[in-house]
Amino acid sequence: MNNSSVGVMRVILAIIALSVAAPACARTAEYDPLRINDSVKSTRLDLAVMDAQRQREIPLRVFLPATSVPAPVLLFSHGLGGTREGNPYLGEHWSARGYVVVFIQHHGSDDAVWKGMHAERRMASIRQAASIENALLRFKDVGVVIDQLEKWQRAGDSAESRQLTGRLDLGRLGMSGHSFGAVTTQAVSGQRSAKGEISFTDPRIKAAVIMSPNAPRAGDAKKAFAEVRIPWLLMTGTRDVAPVGDATMESRLAVFPALPPDGKYELVLDGAEHNAFGDRALPGEHRPRNLNHHRVILGLSTAFWDAWLCNNVSARVWLDGSGALSLLESGDRWQKK
Repeated sequence: MNNSSVGVMRVILAIIALSVAAPACARTAEYDPLRINDSVKSTRLDLAVMDAQRQREIPLRVFLPATSVPAPVLLFSHGLGGTREGNPYLGEHWSARGYVVVFIQHHGSDDAVWKGMHAERRMASIRQAASIENALLRFKDVGVVIDQLEKWQRAGDSAESRQLTGRLDLGRLGMSGHSFGAVTTQAVSGQRSAKGEISFTDPRIKAAVIMSPNAPRAGDAKKAFAEVRIPWLLMTGTRDVAPVGDATMESRLAVFPALPPDGKYELVLDGAEHNAFGDRALPGEHRPRNLNHHRVILGLSTAFWDAWLCNNVSARVWLDGSGALSLLESGDRWQKK
């Protein structure tokens, strides 16, 4: 085979590789949110957004699917003390399903609050970082990142960001987060202050997956959640109590009944501790991990994105019917309204 033939063959193979990575929202005869093509890998990009107004850098890690068509975008906000590098199992699976997944790192409540500190100072520093000031910084970060993604969609300003140009379908934008990231997600996707008078909602967000949700400390929960107009999927566990903060199982479970109907779901994993949604144990976690928990998290979250961001009827049927129940174990709880 001559050099010209080799070149043509490489182009053909590249086209085939892109075609086997089914874009998000693709319909299949038998819907399965866990099905992926292991031979096709997403591209990881580490980028940063500079908010000139606040003189604040926001690091990002992007999982870019192996498809050339514009793809729906999922944002993820880490928990207290985390980074953009956490929860890679989510980024890998969601991007394998055809989504662009953007992990946001929030300075002031990332790993800088504990890294390199003596153990006796570490917990005090983490508790101090769980502040209203850092929450407000996080809420603003989300909007700034979306603004920058809109710019990169039109034209990248670096070799890395140019890989996003023409690849982002920001009309189908989802938001997710765990713990402090759940607080962030709730605030930017519909929750108001406890008295209902303050809102940080970004209308560009069309659906949200909230891991370890929490009702407001004071005030009327129904008033706080009355303006949630988009689909929410809540995920928690029967042992989902964090070592920092005042969240209780009662406050986690108080969110779902306070939400208005239509597109609201709640998963409660039997025996799951706070960081069952992450990929590493936290201090104070003693129970062995249930390997099925991540399988359930991936399956239900993927079906939720497919159903509500892509209007995939098969995903909606799976989510609302026996498909979702087939992943659960006997002690897990699943409800919708």
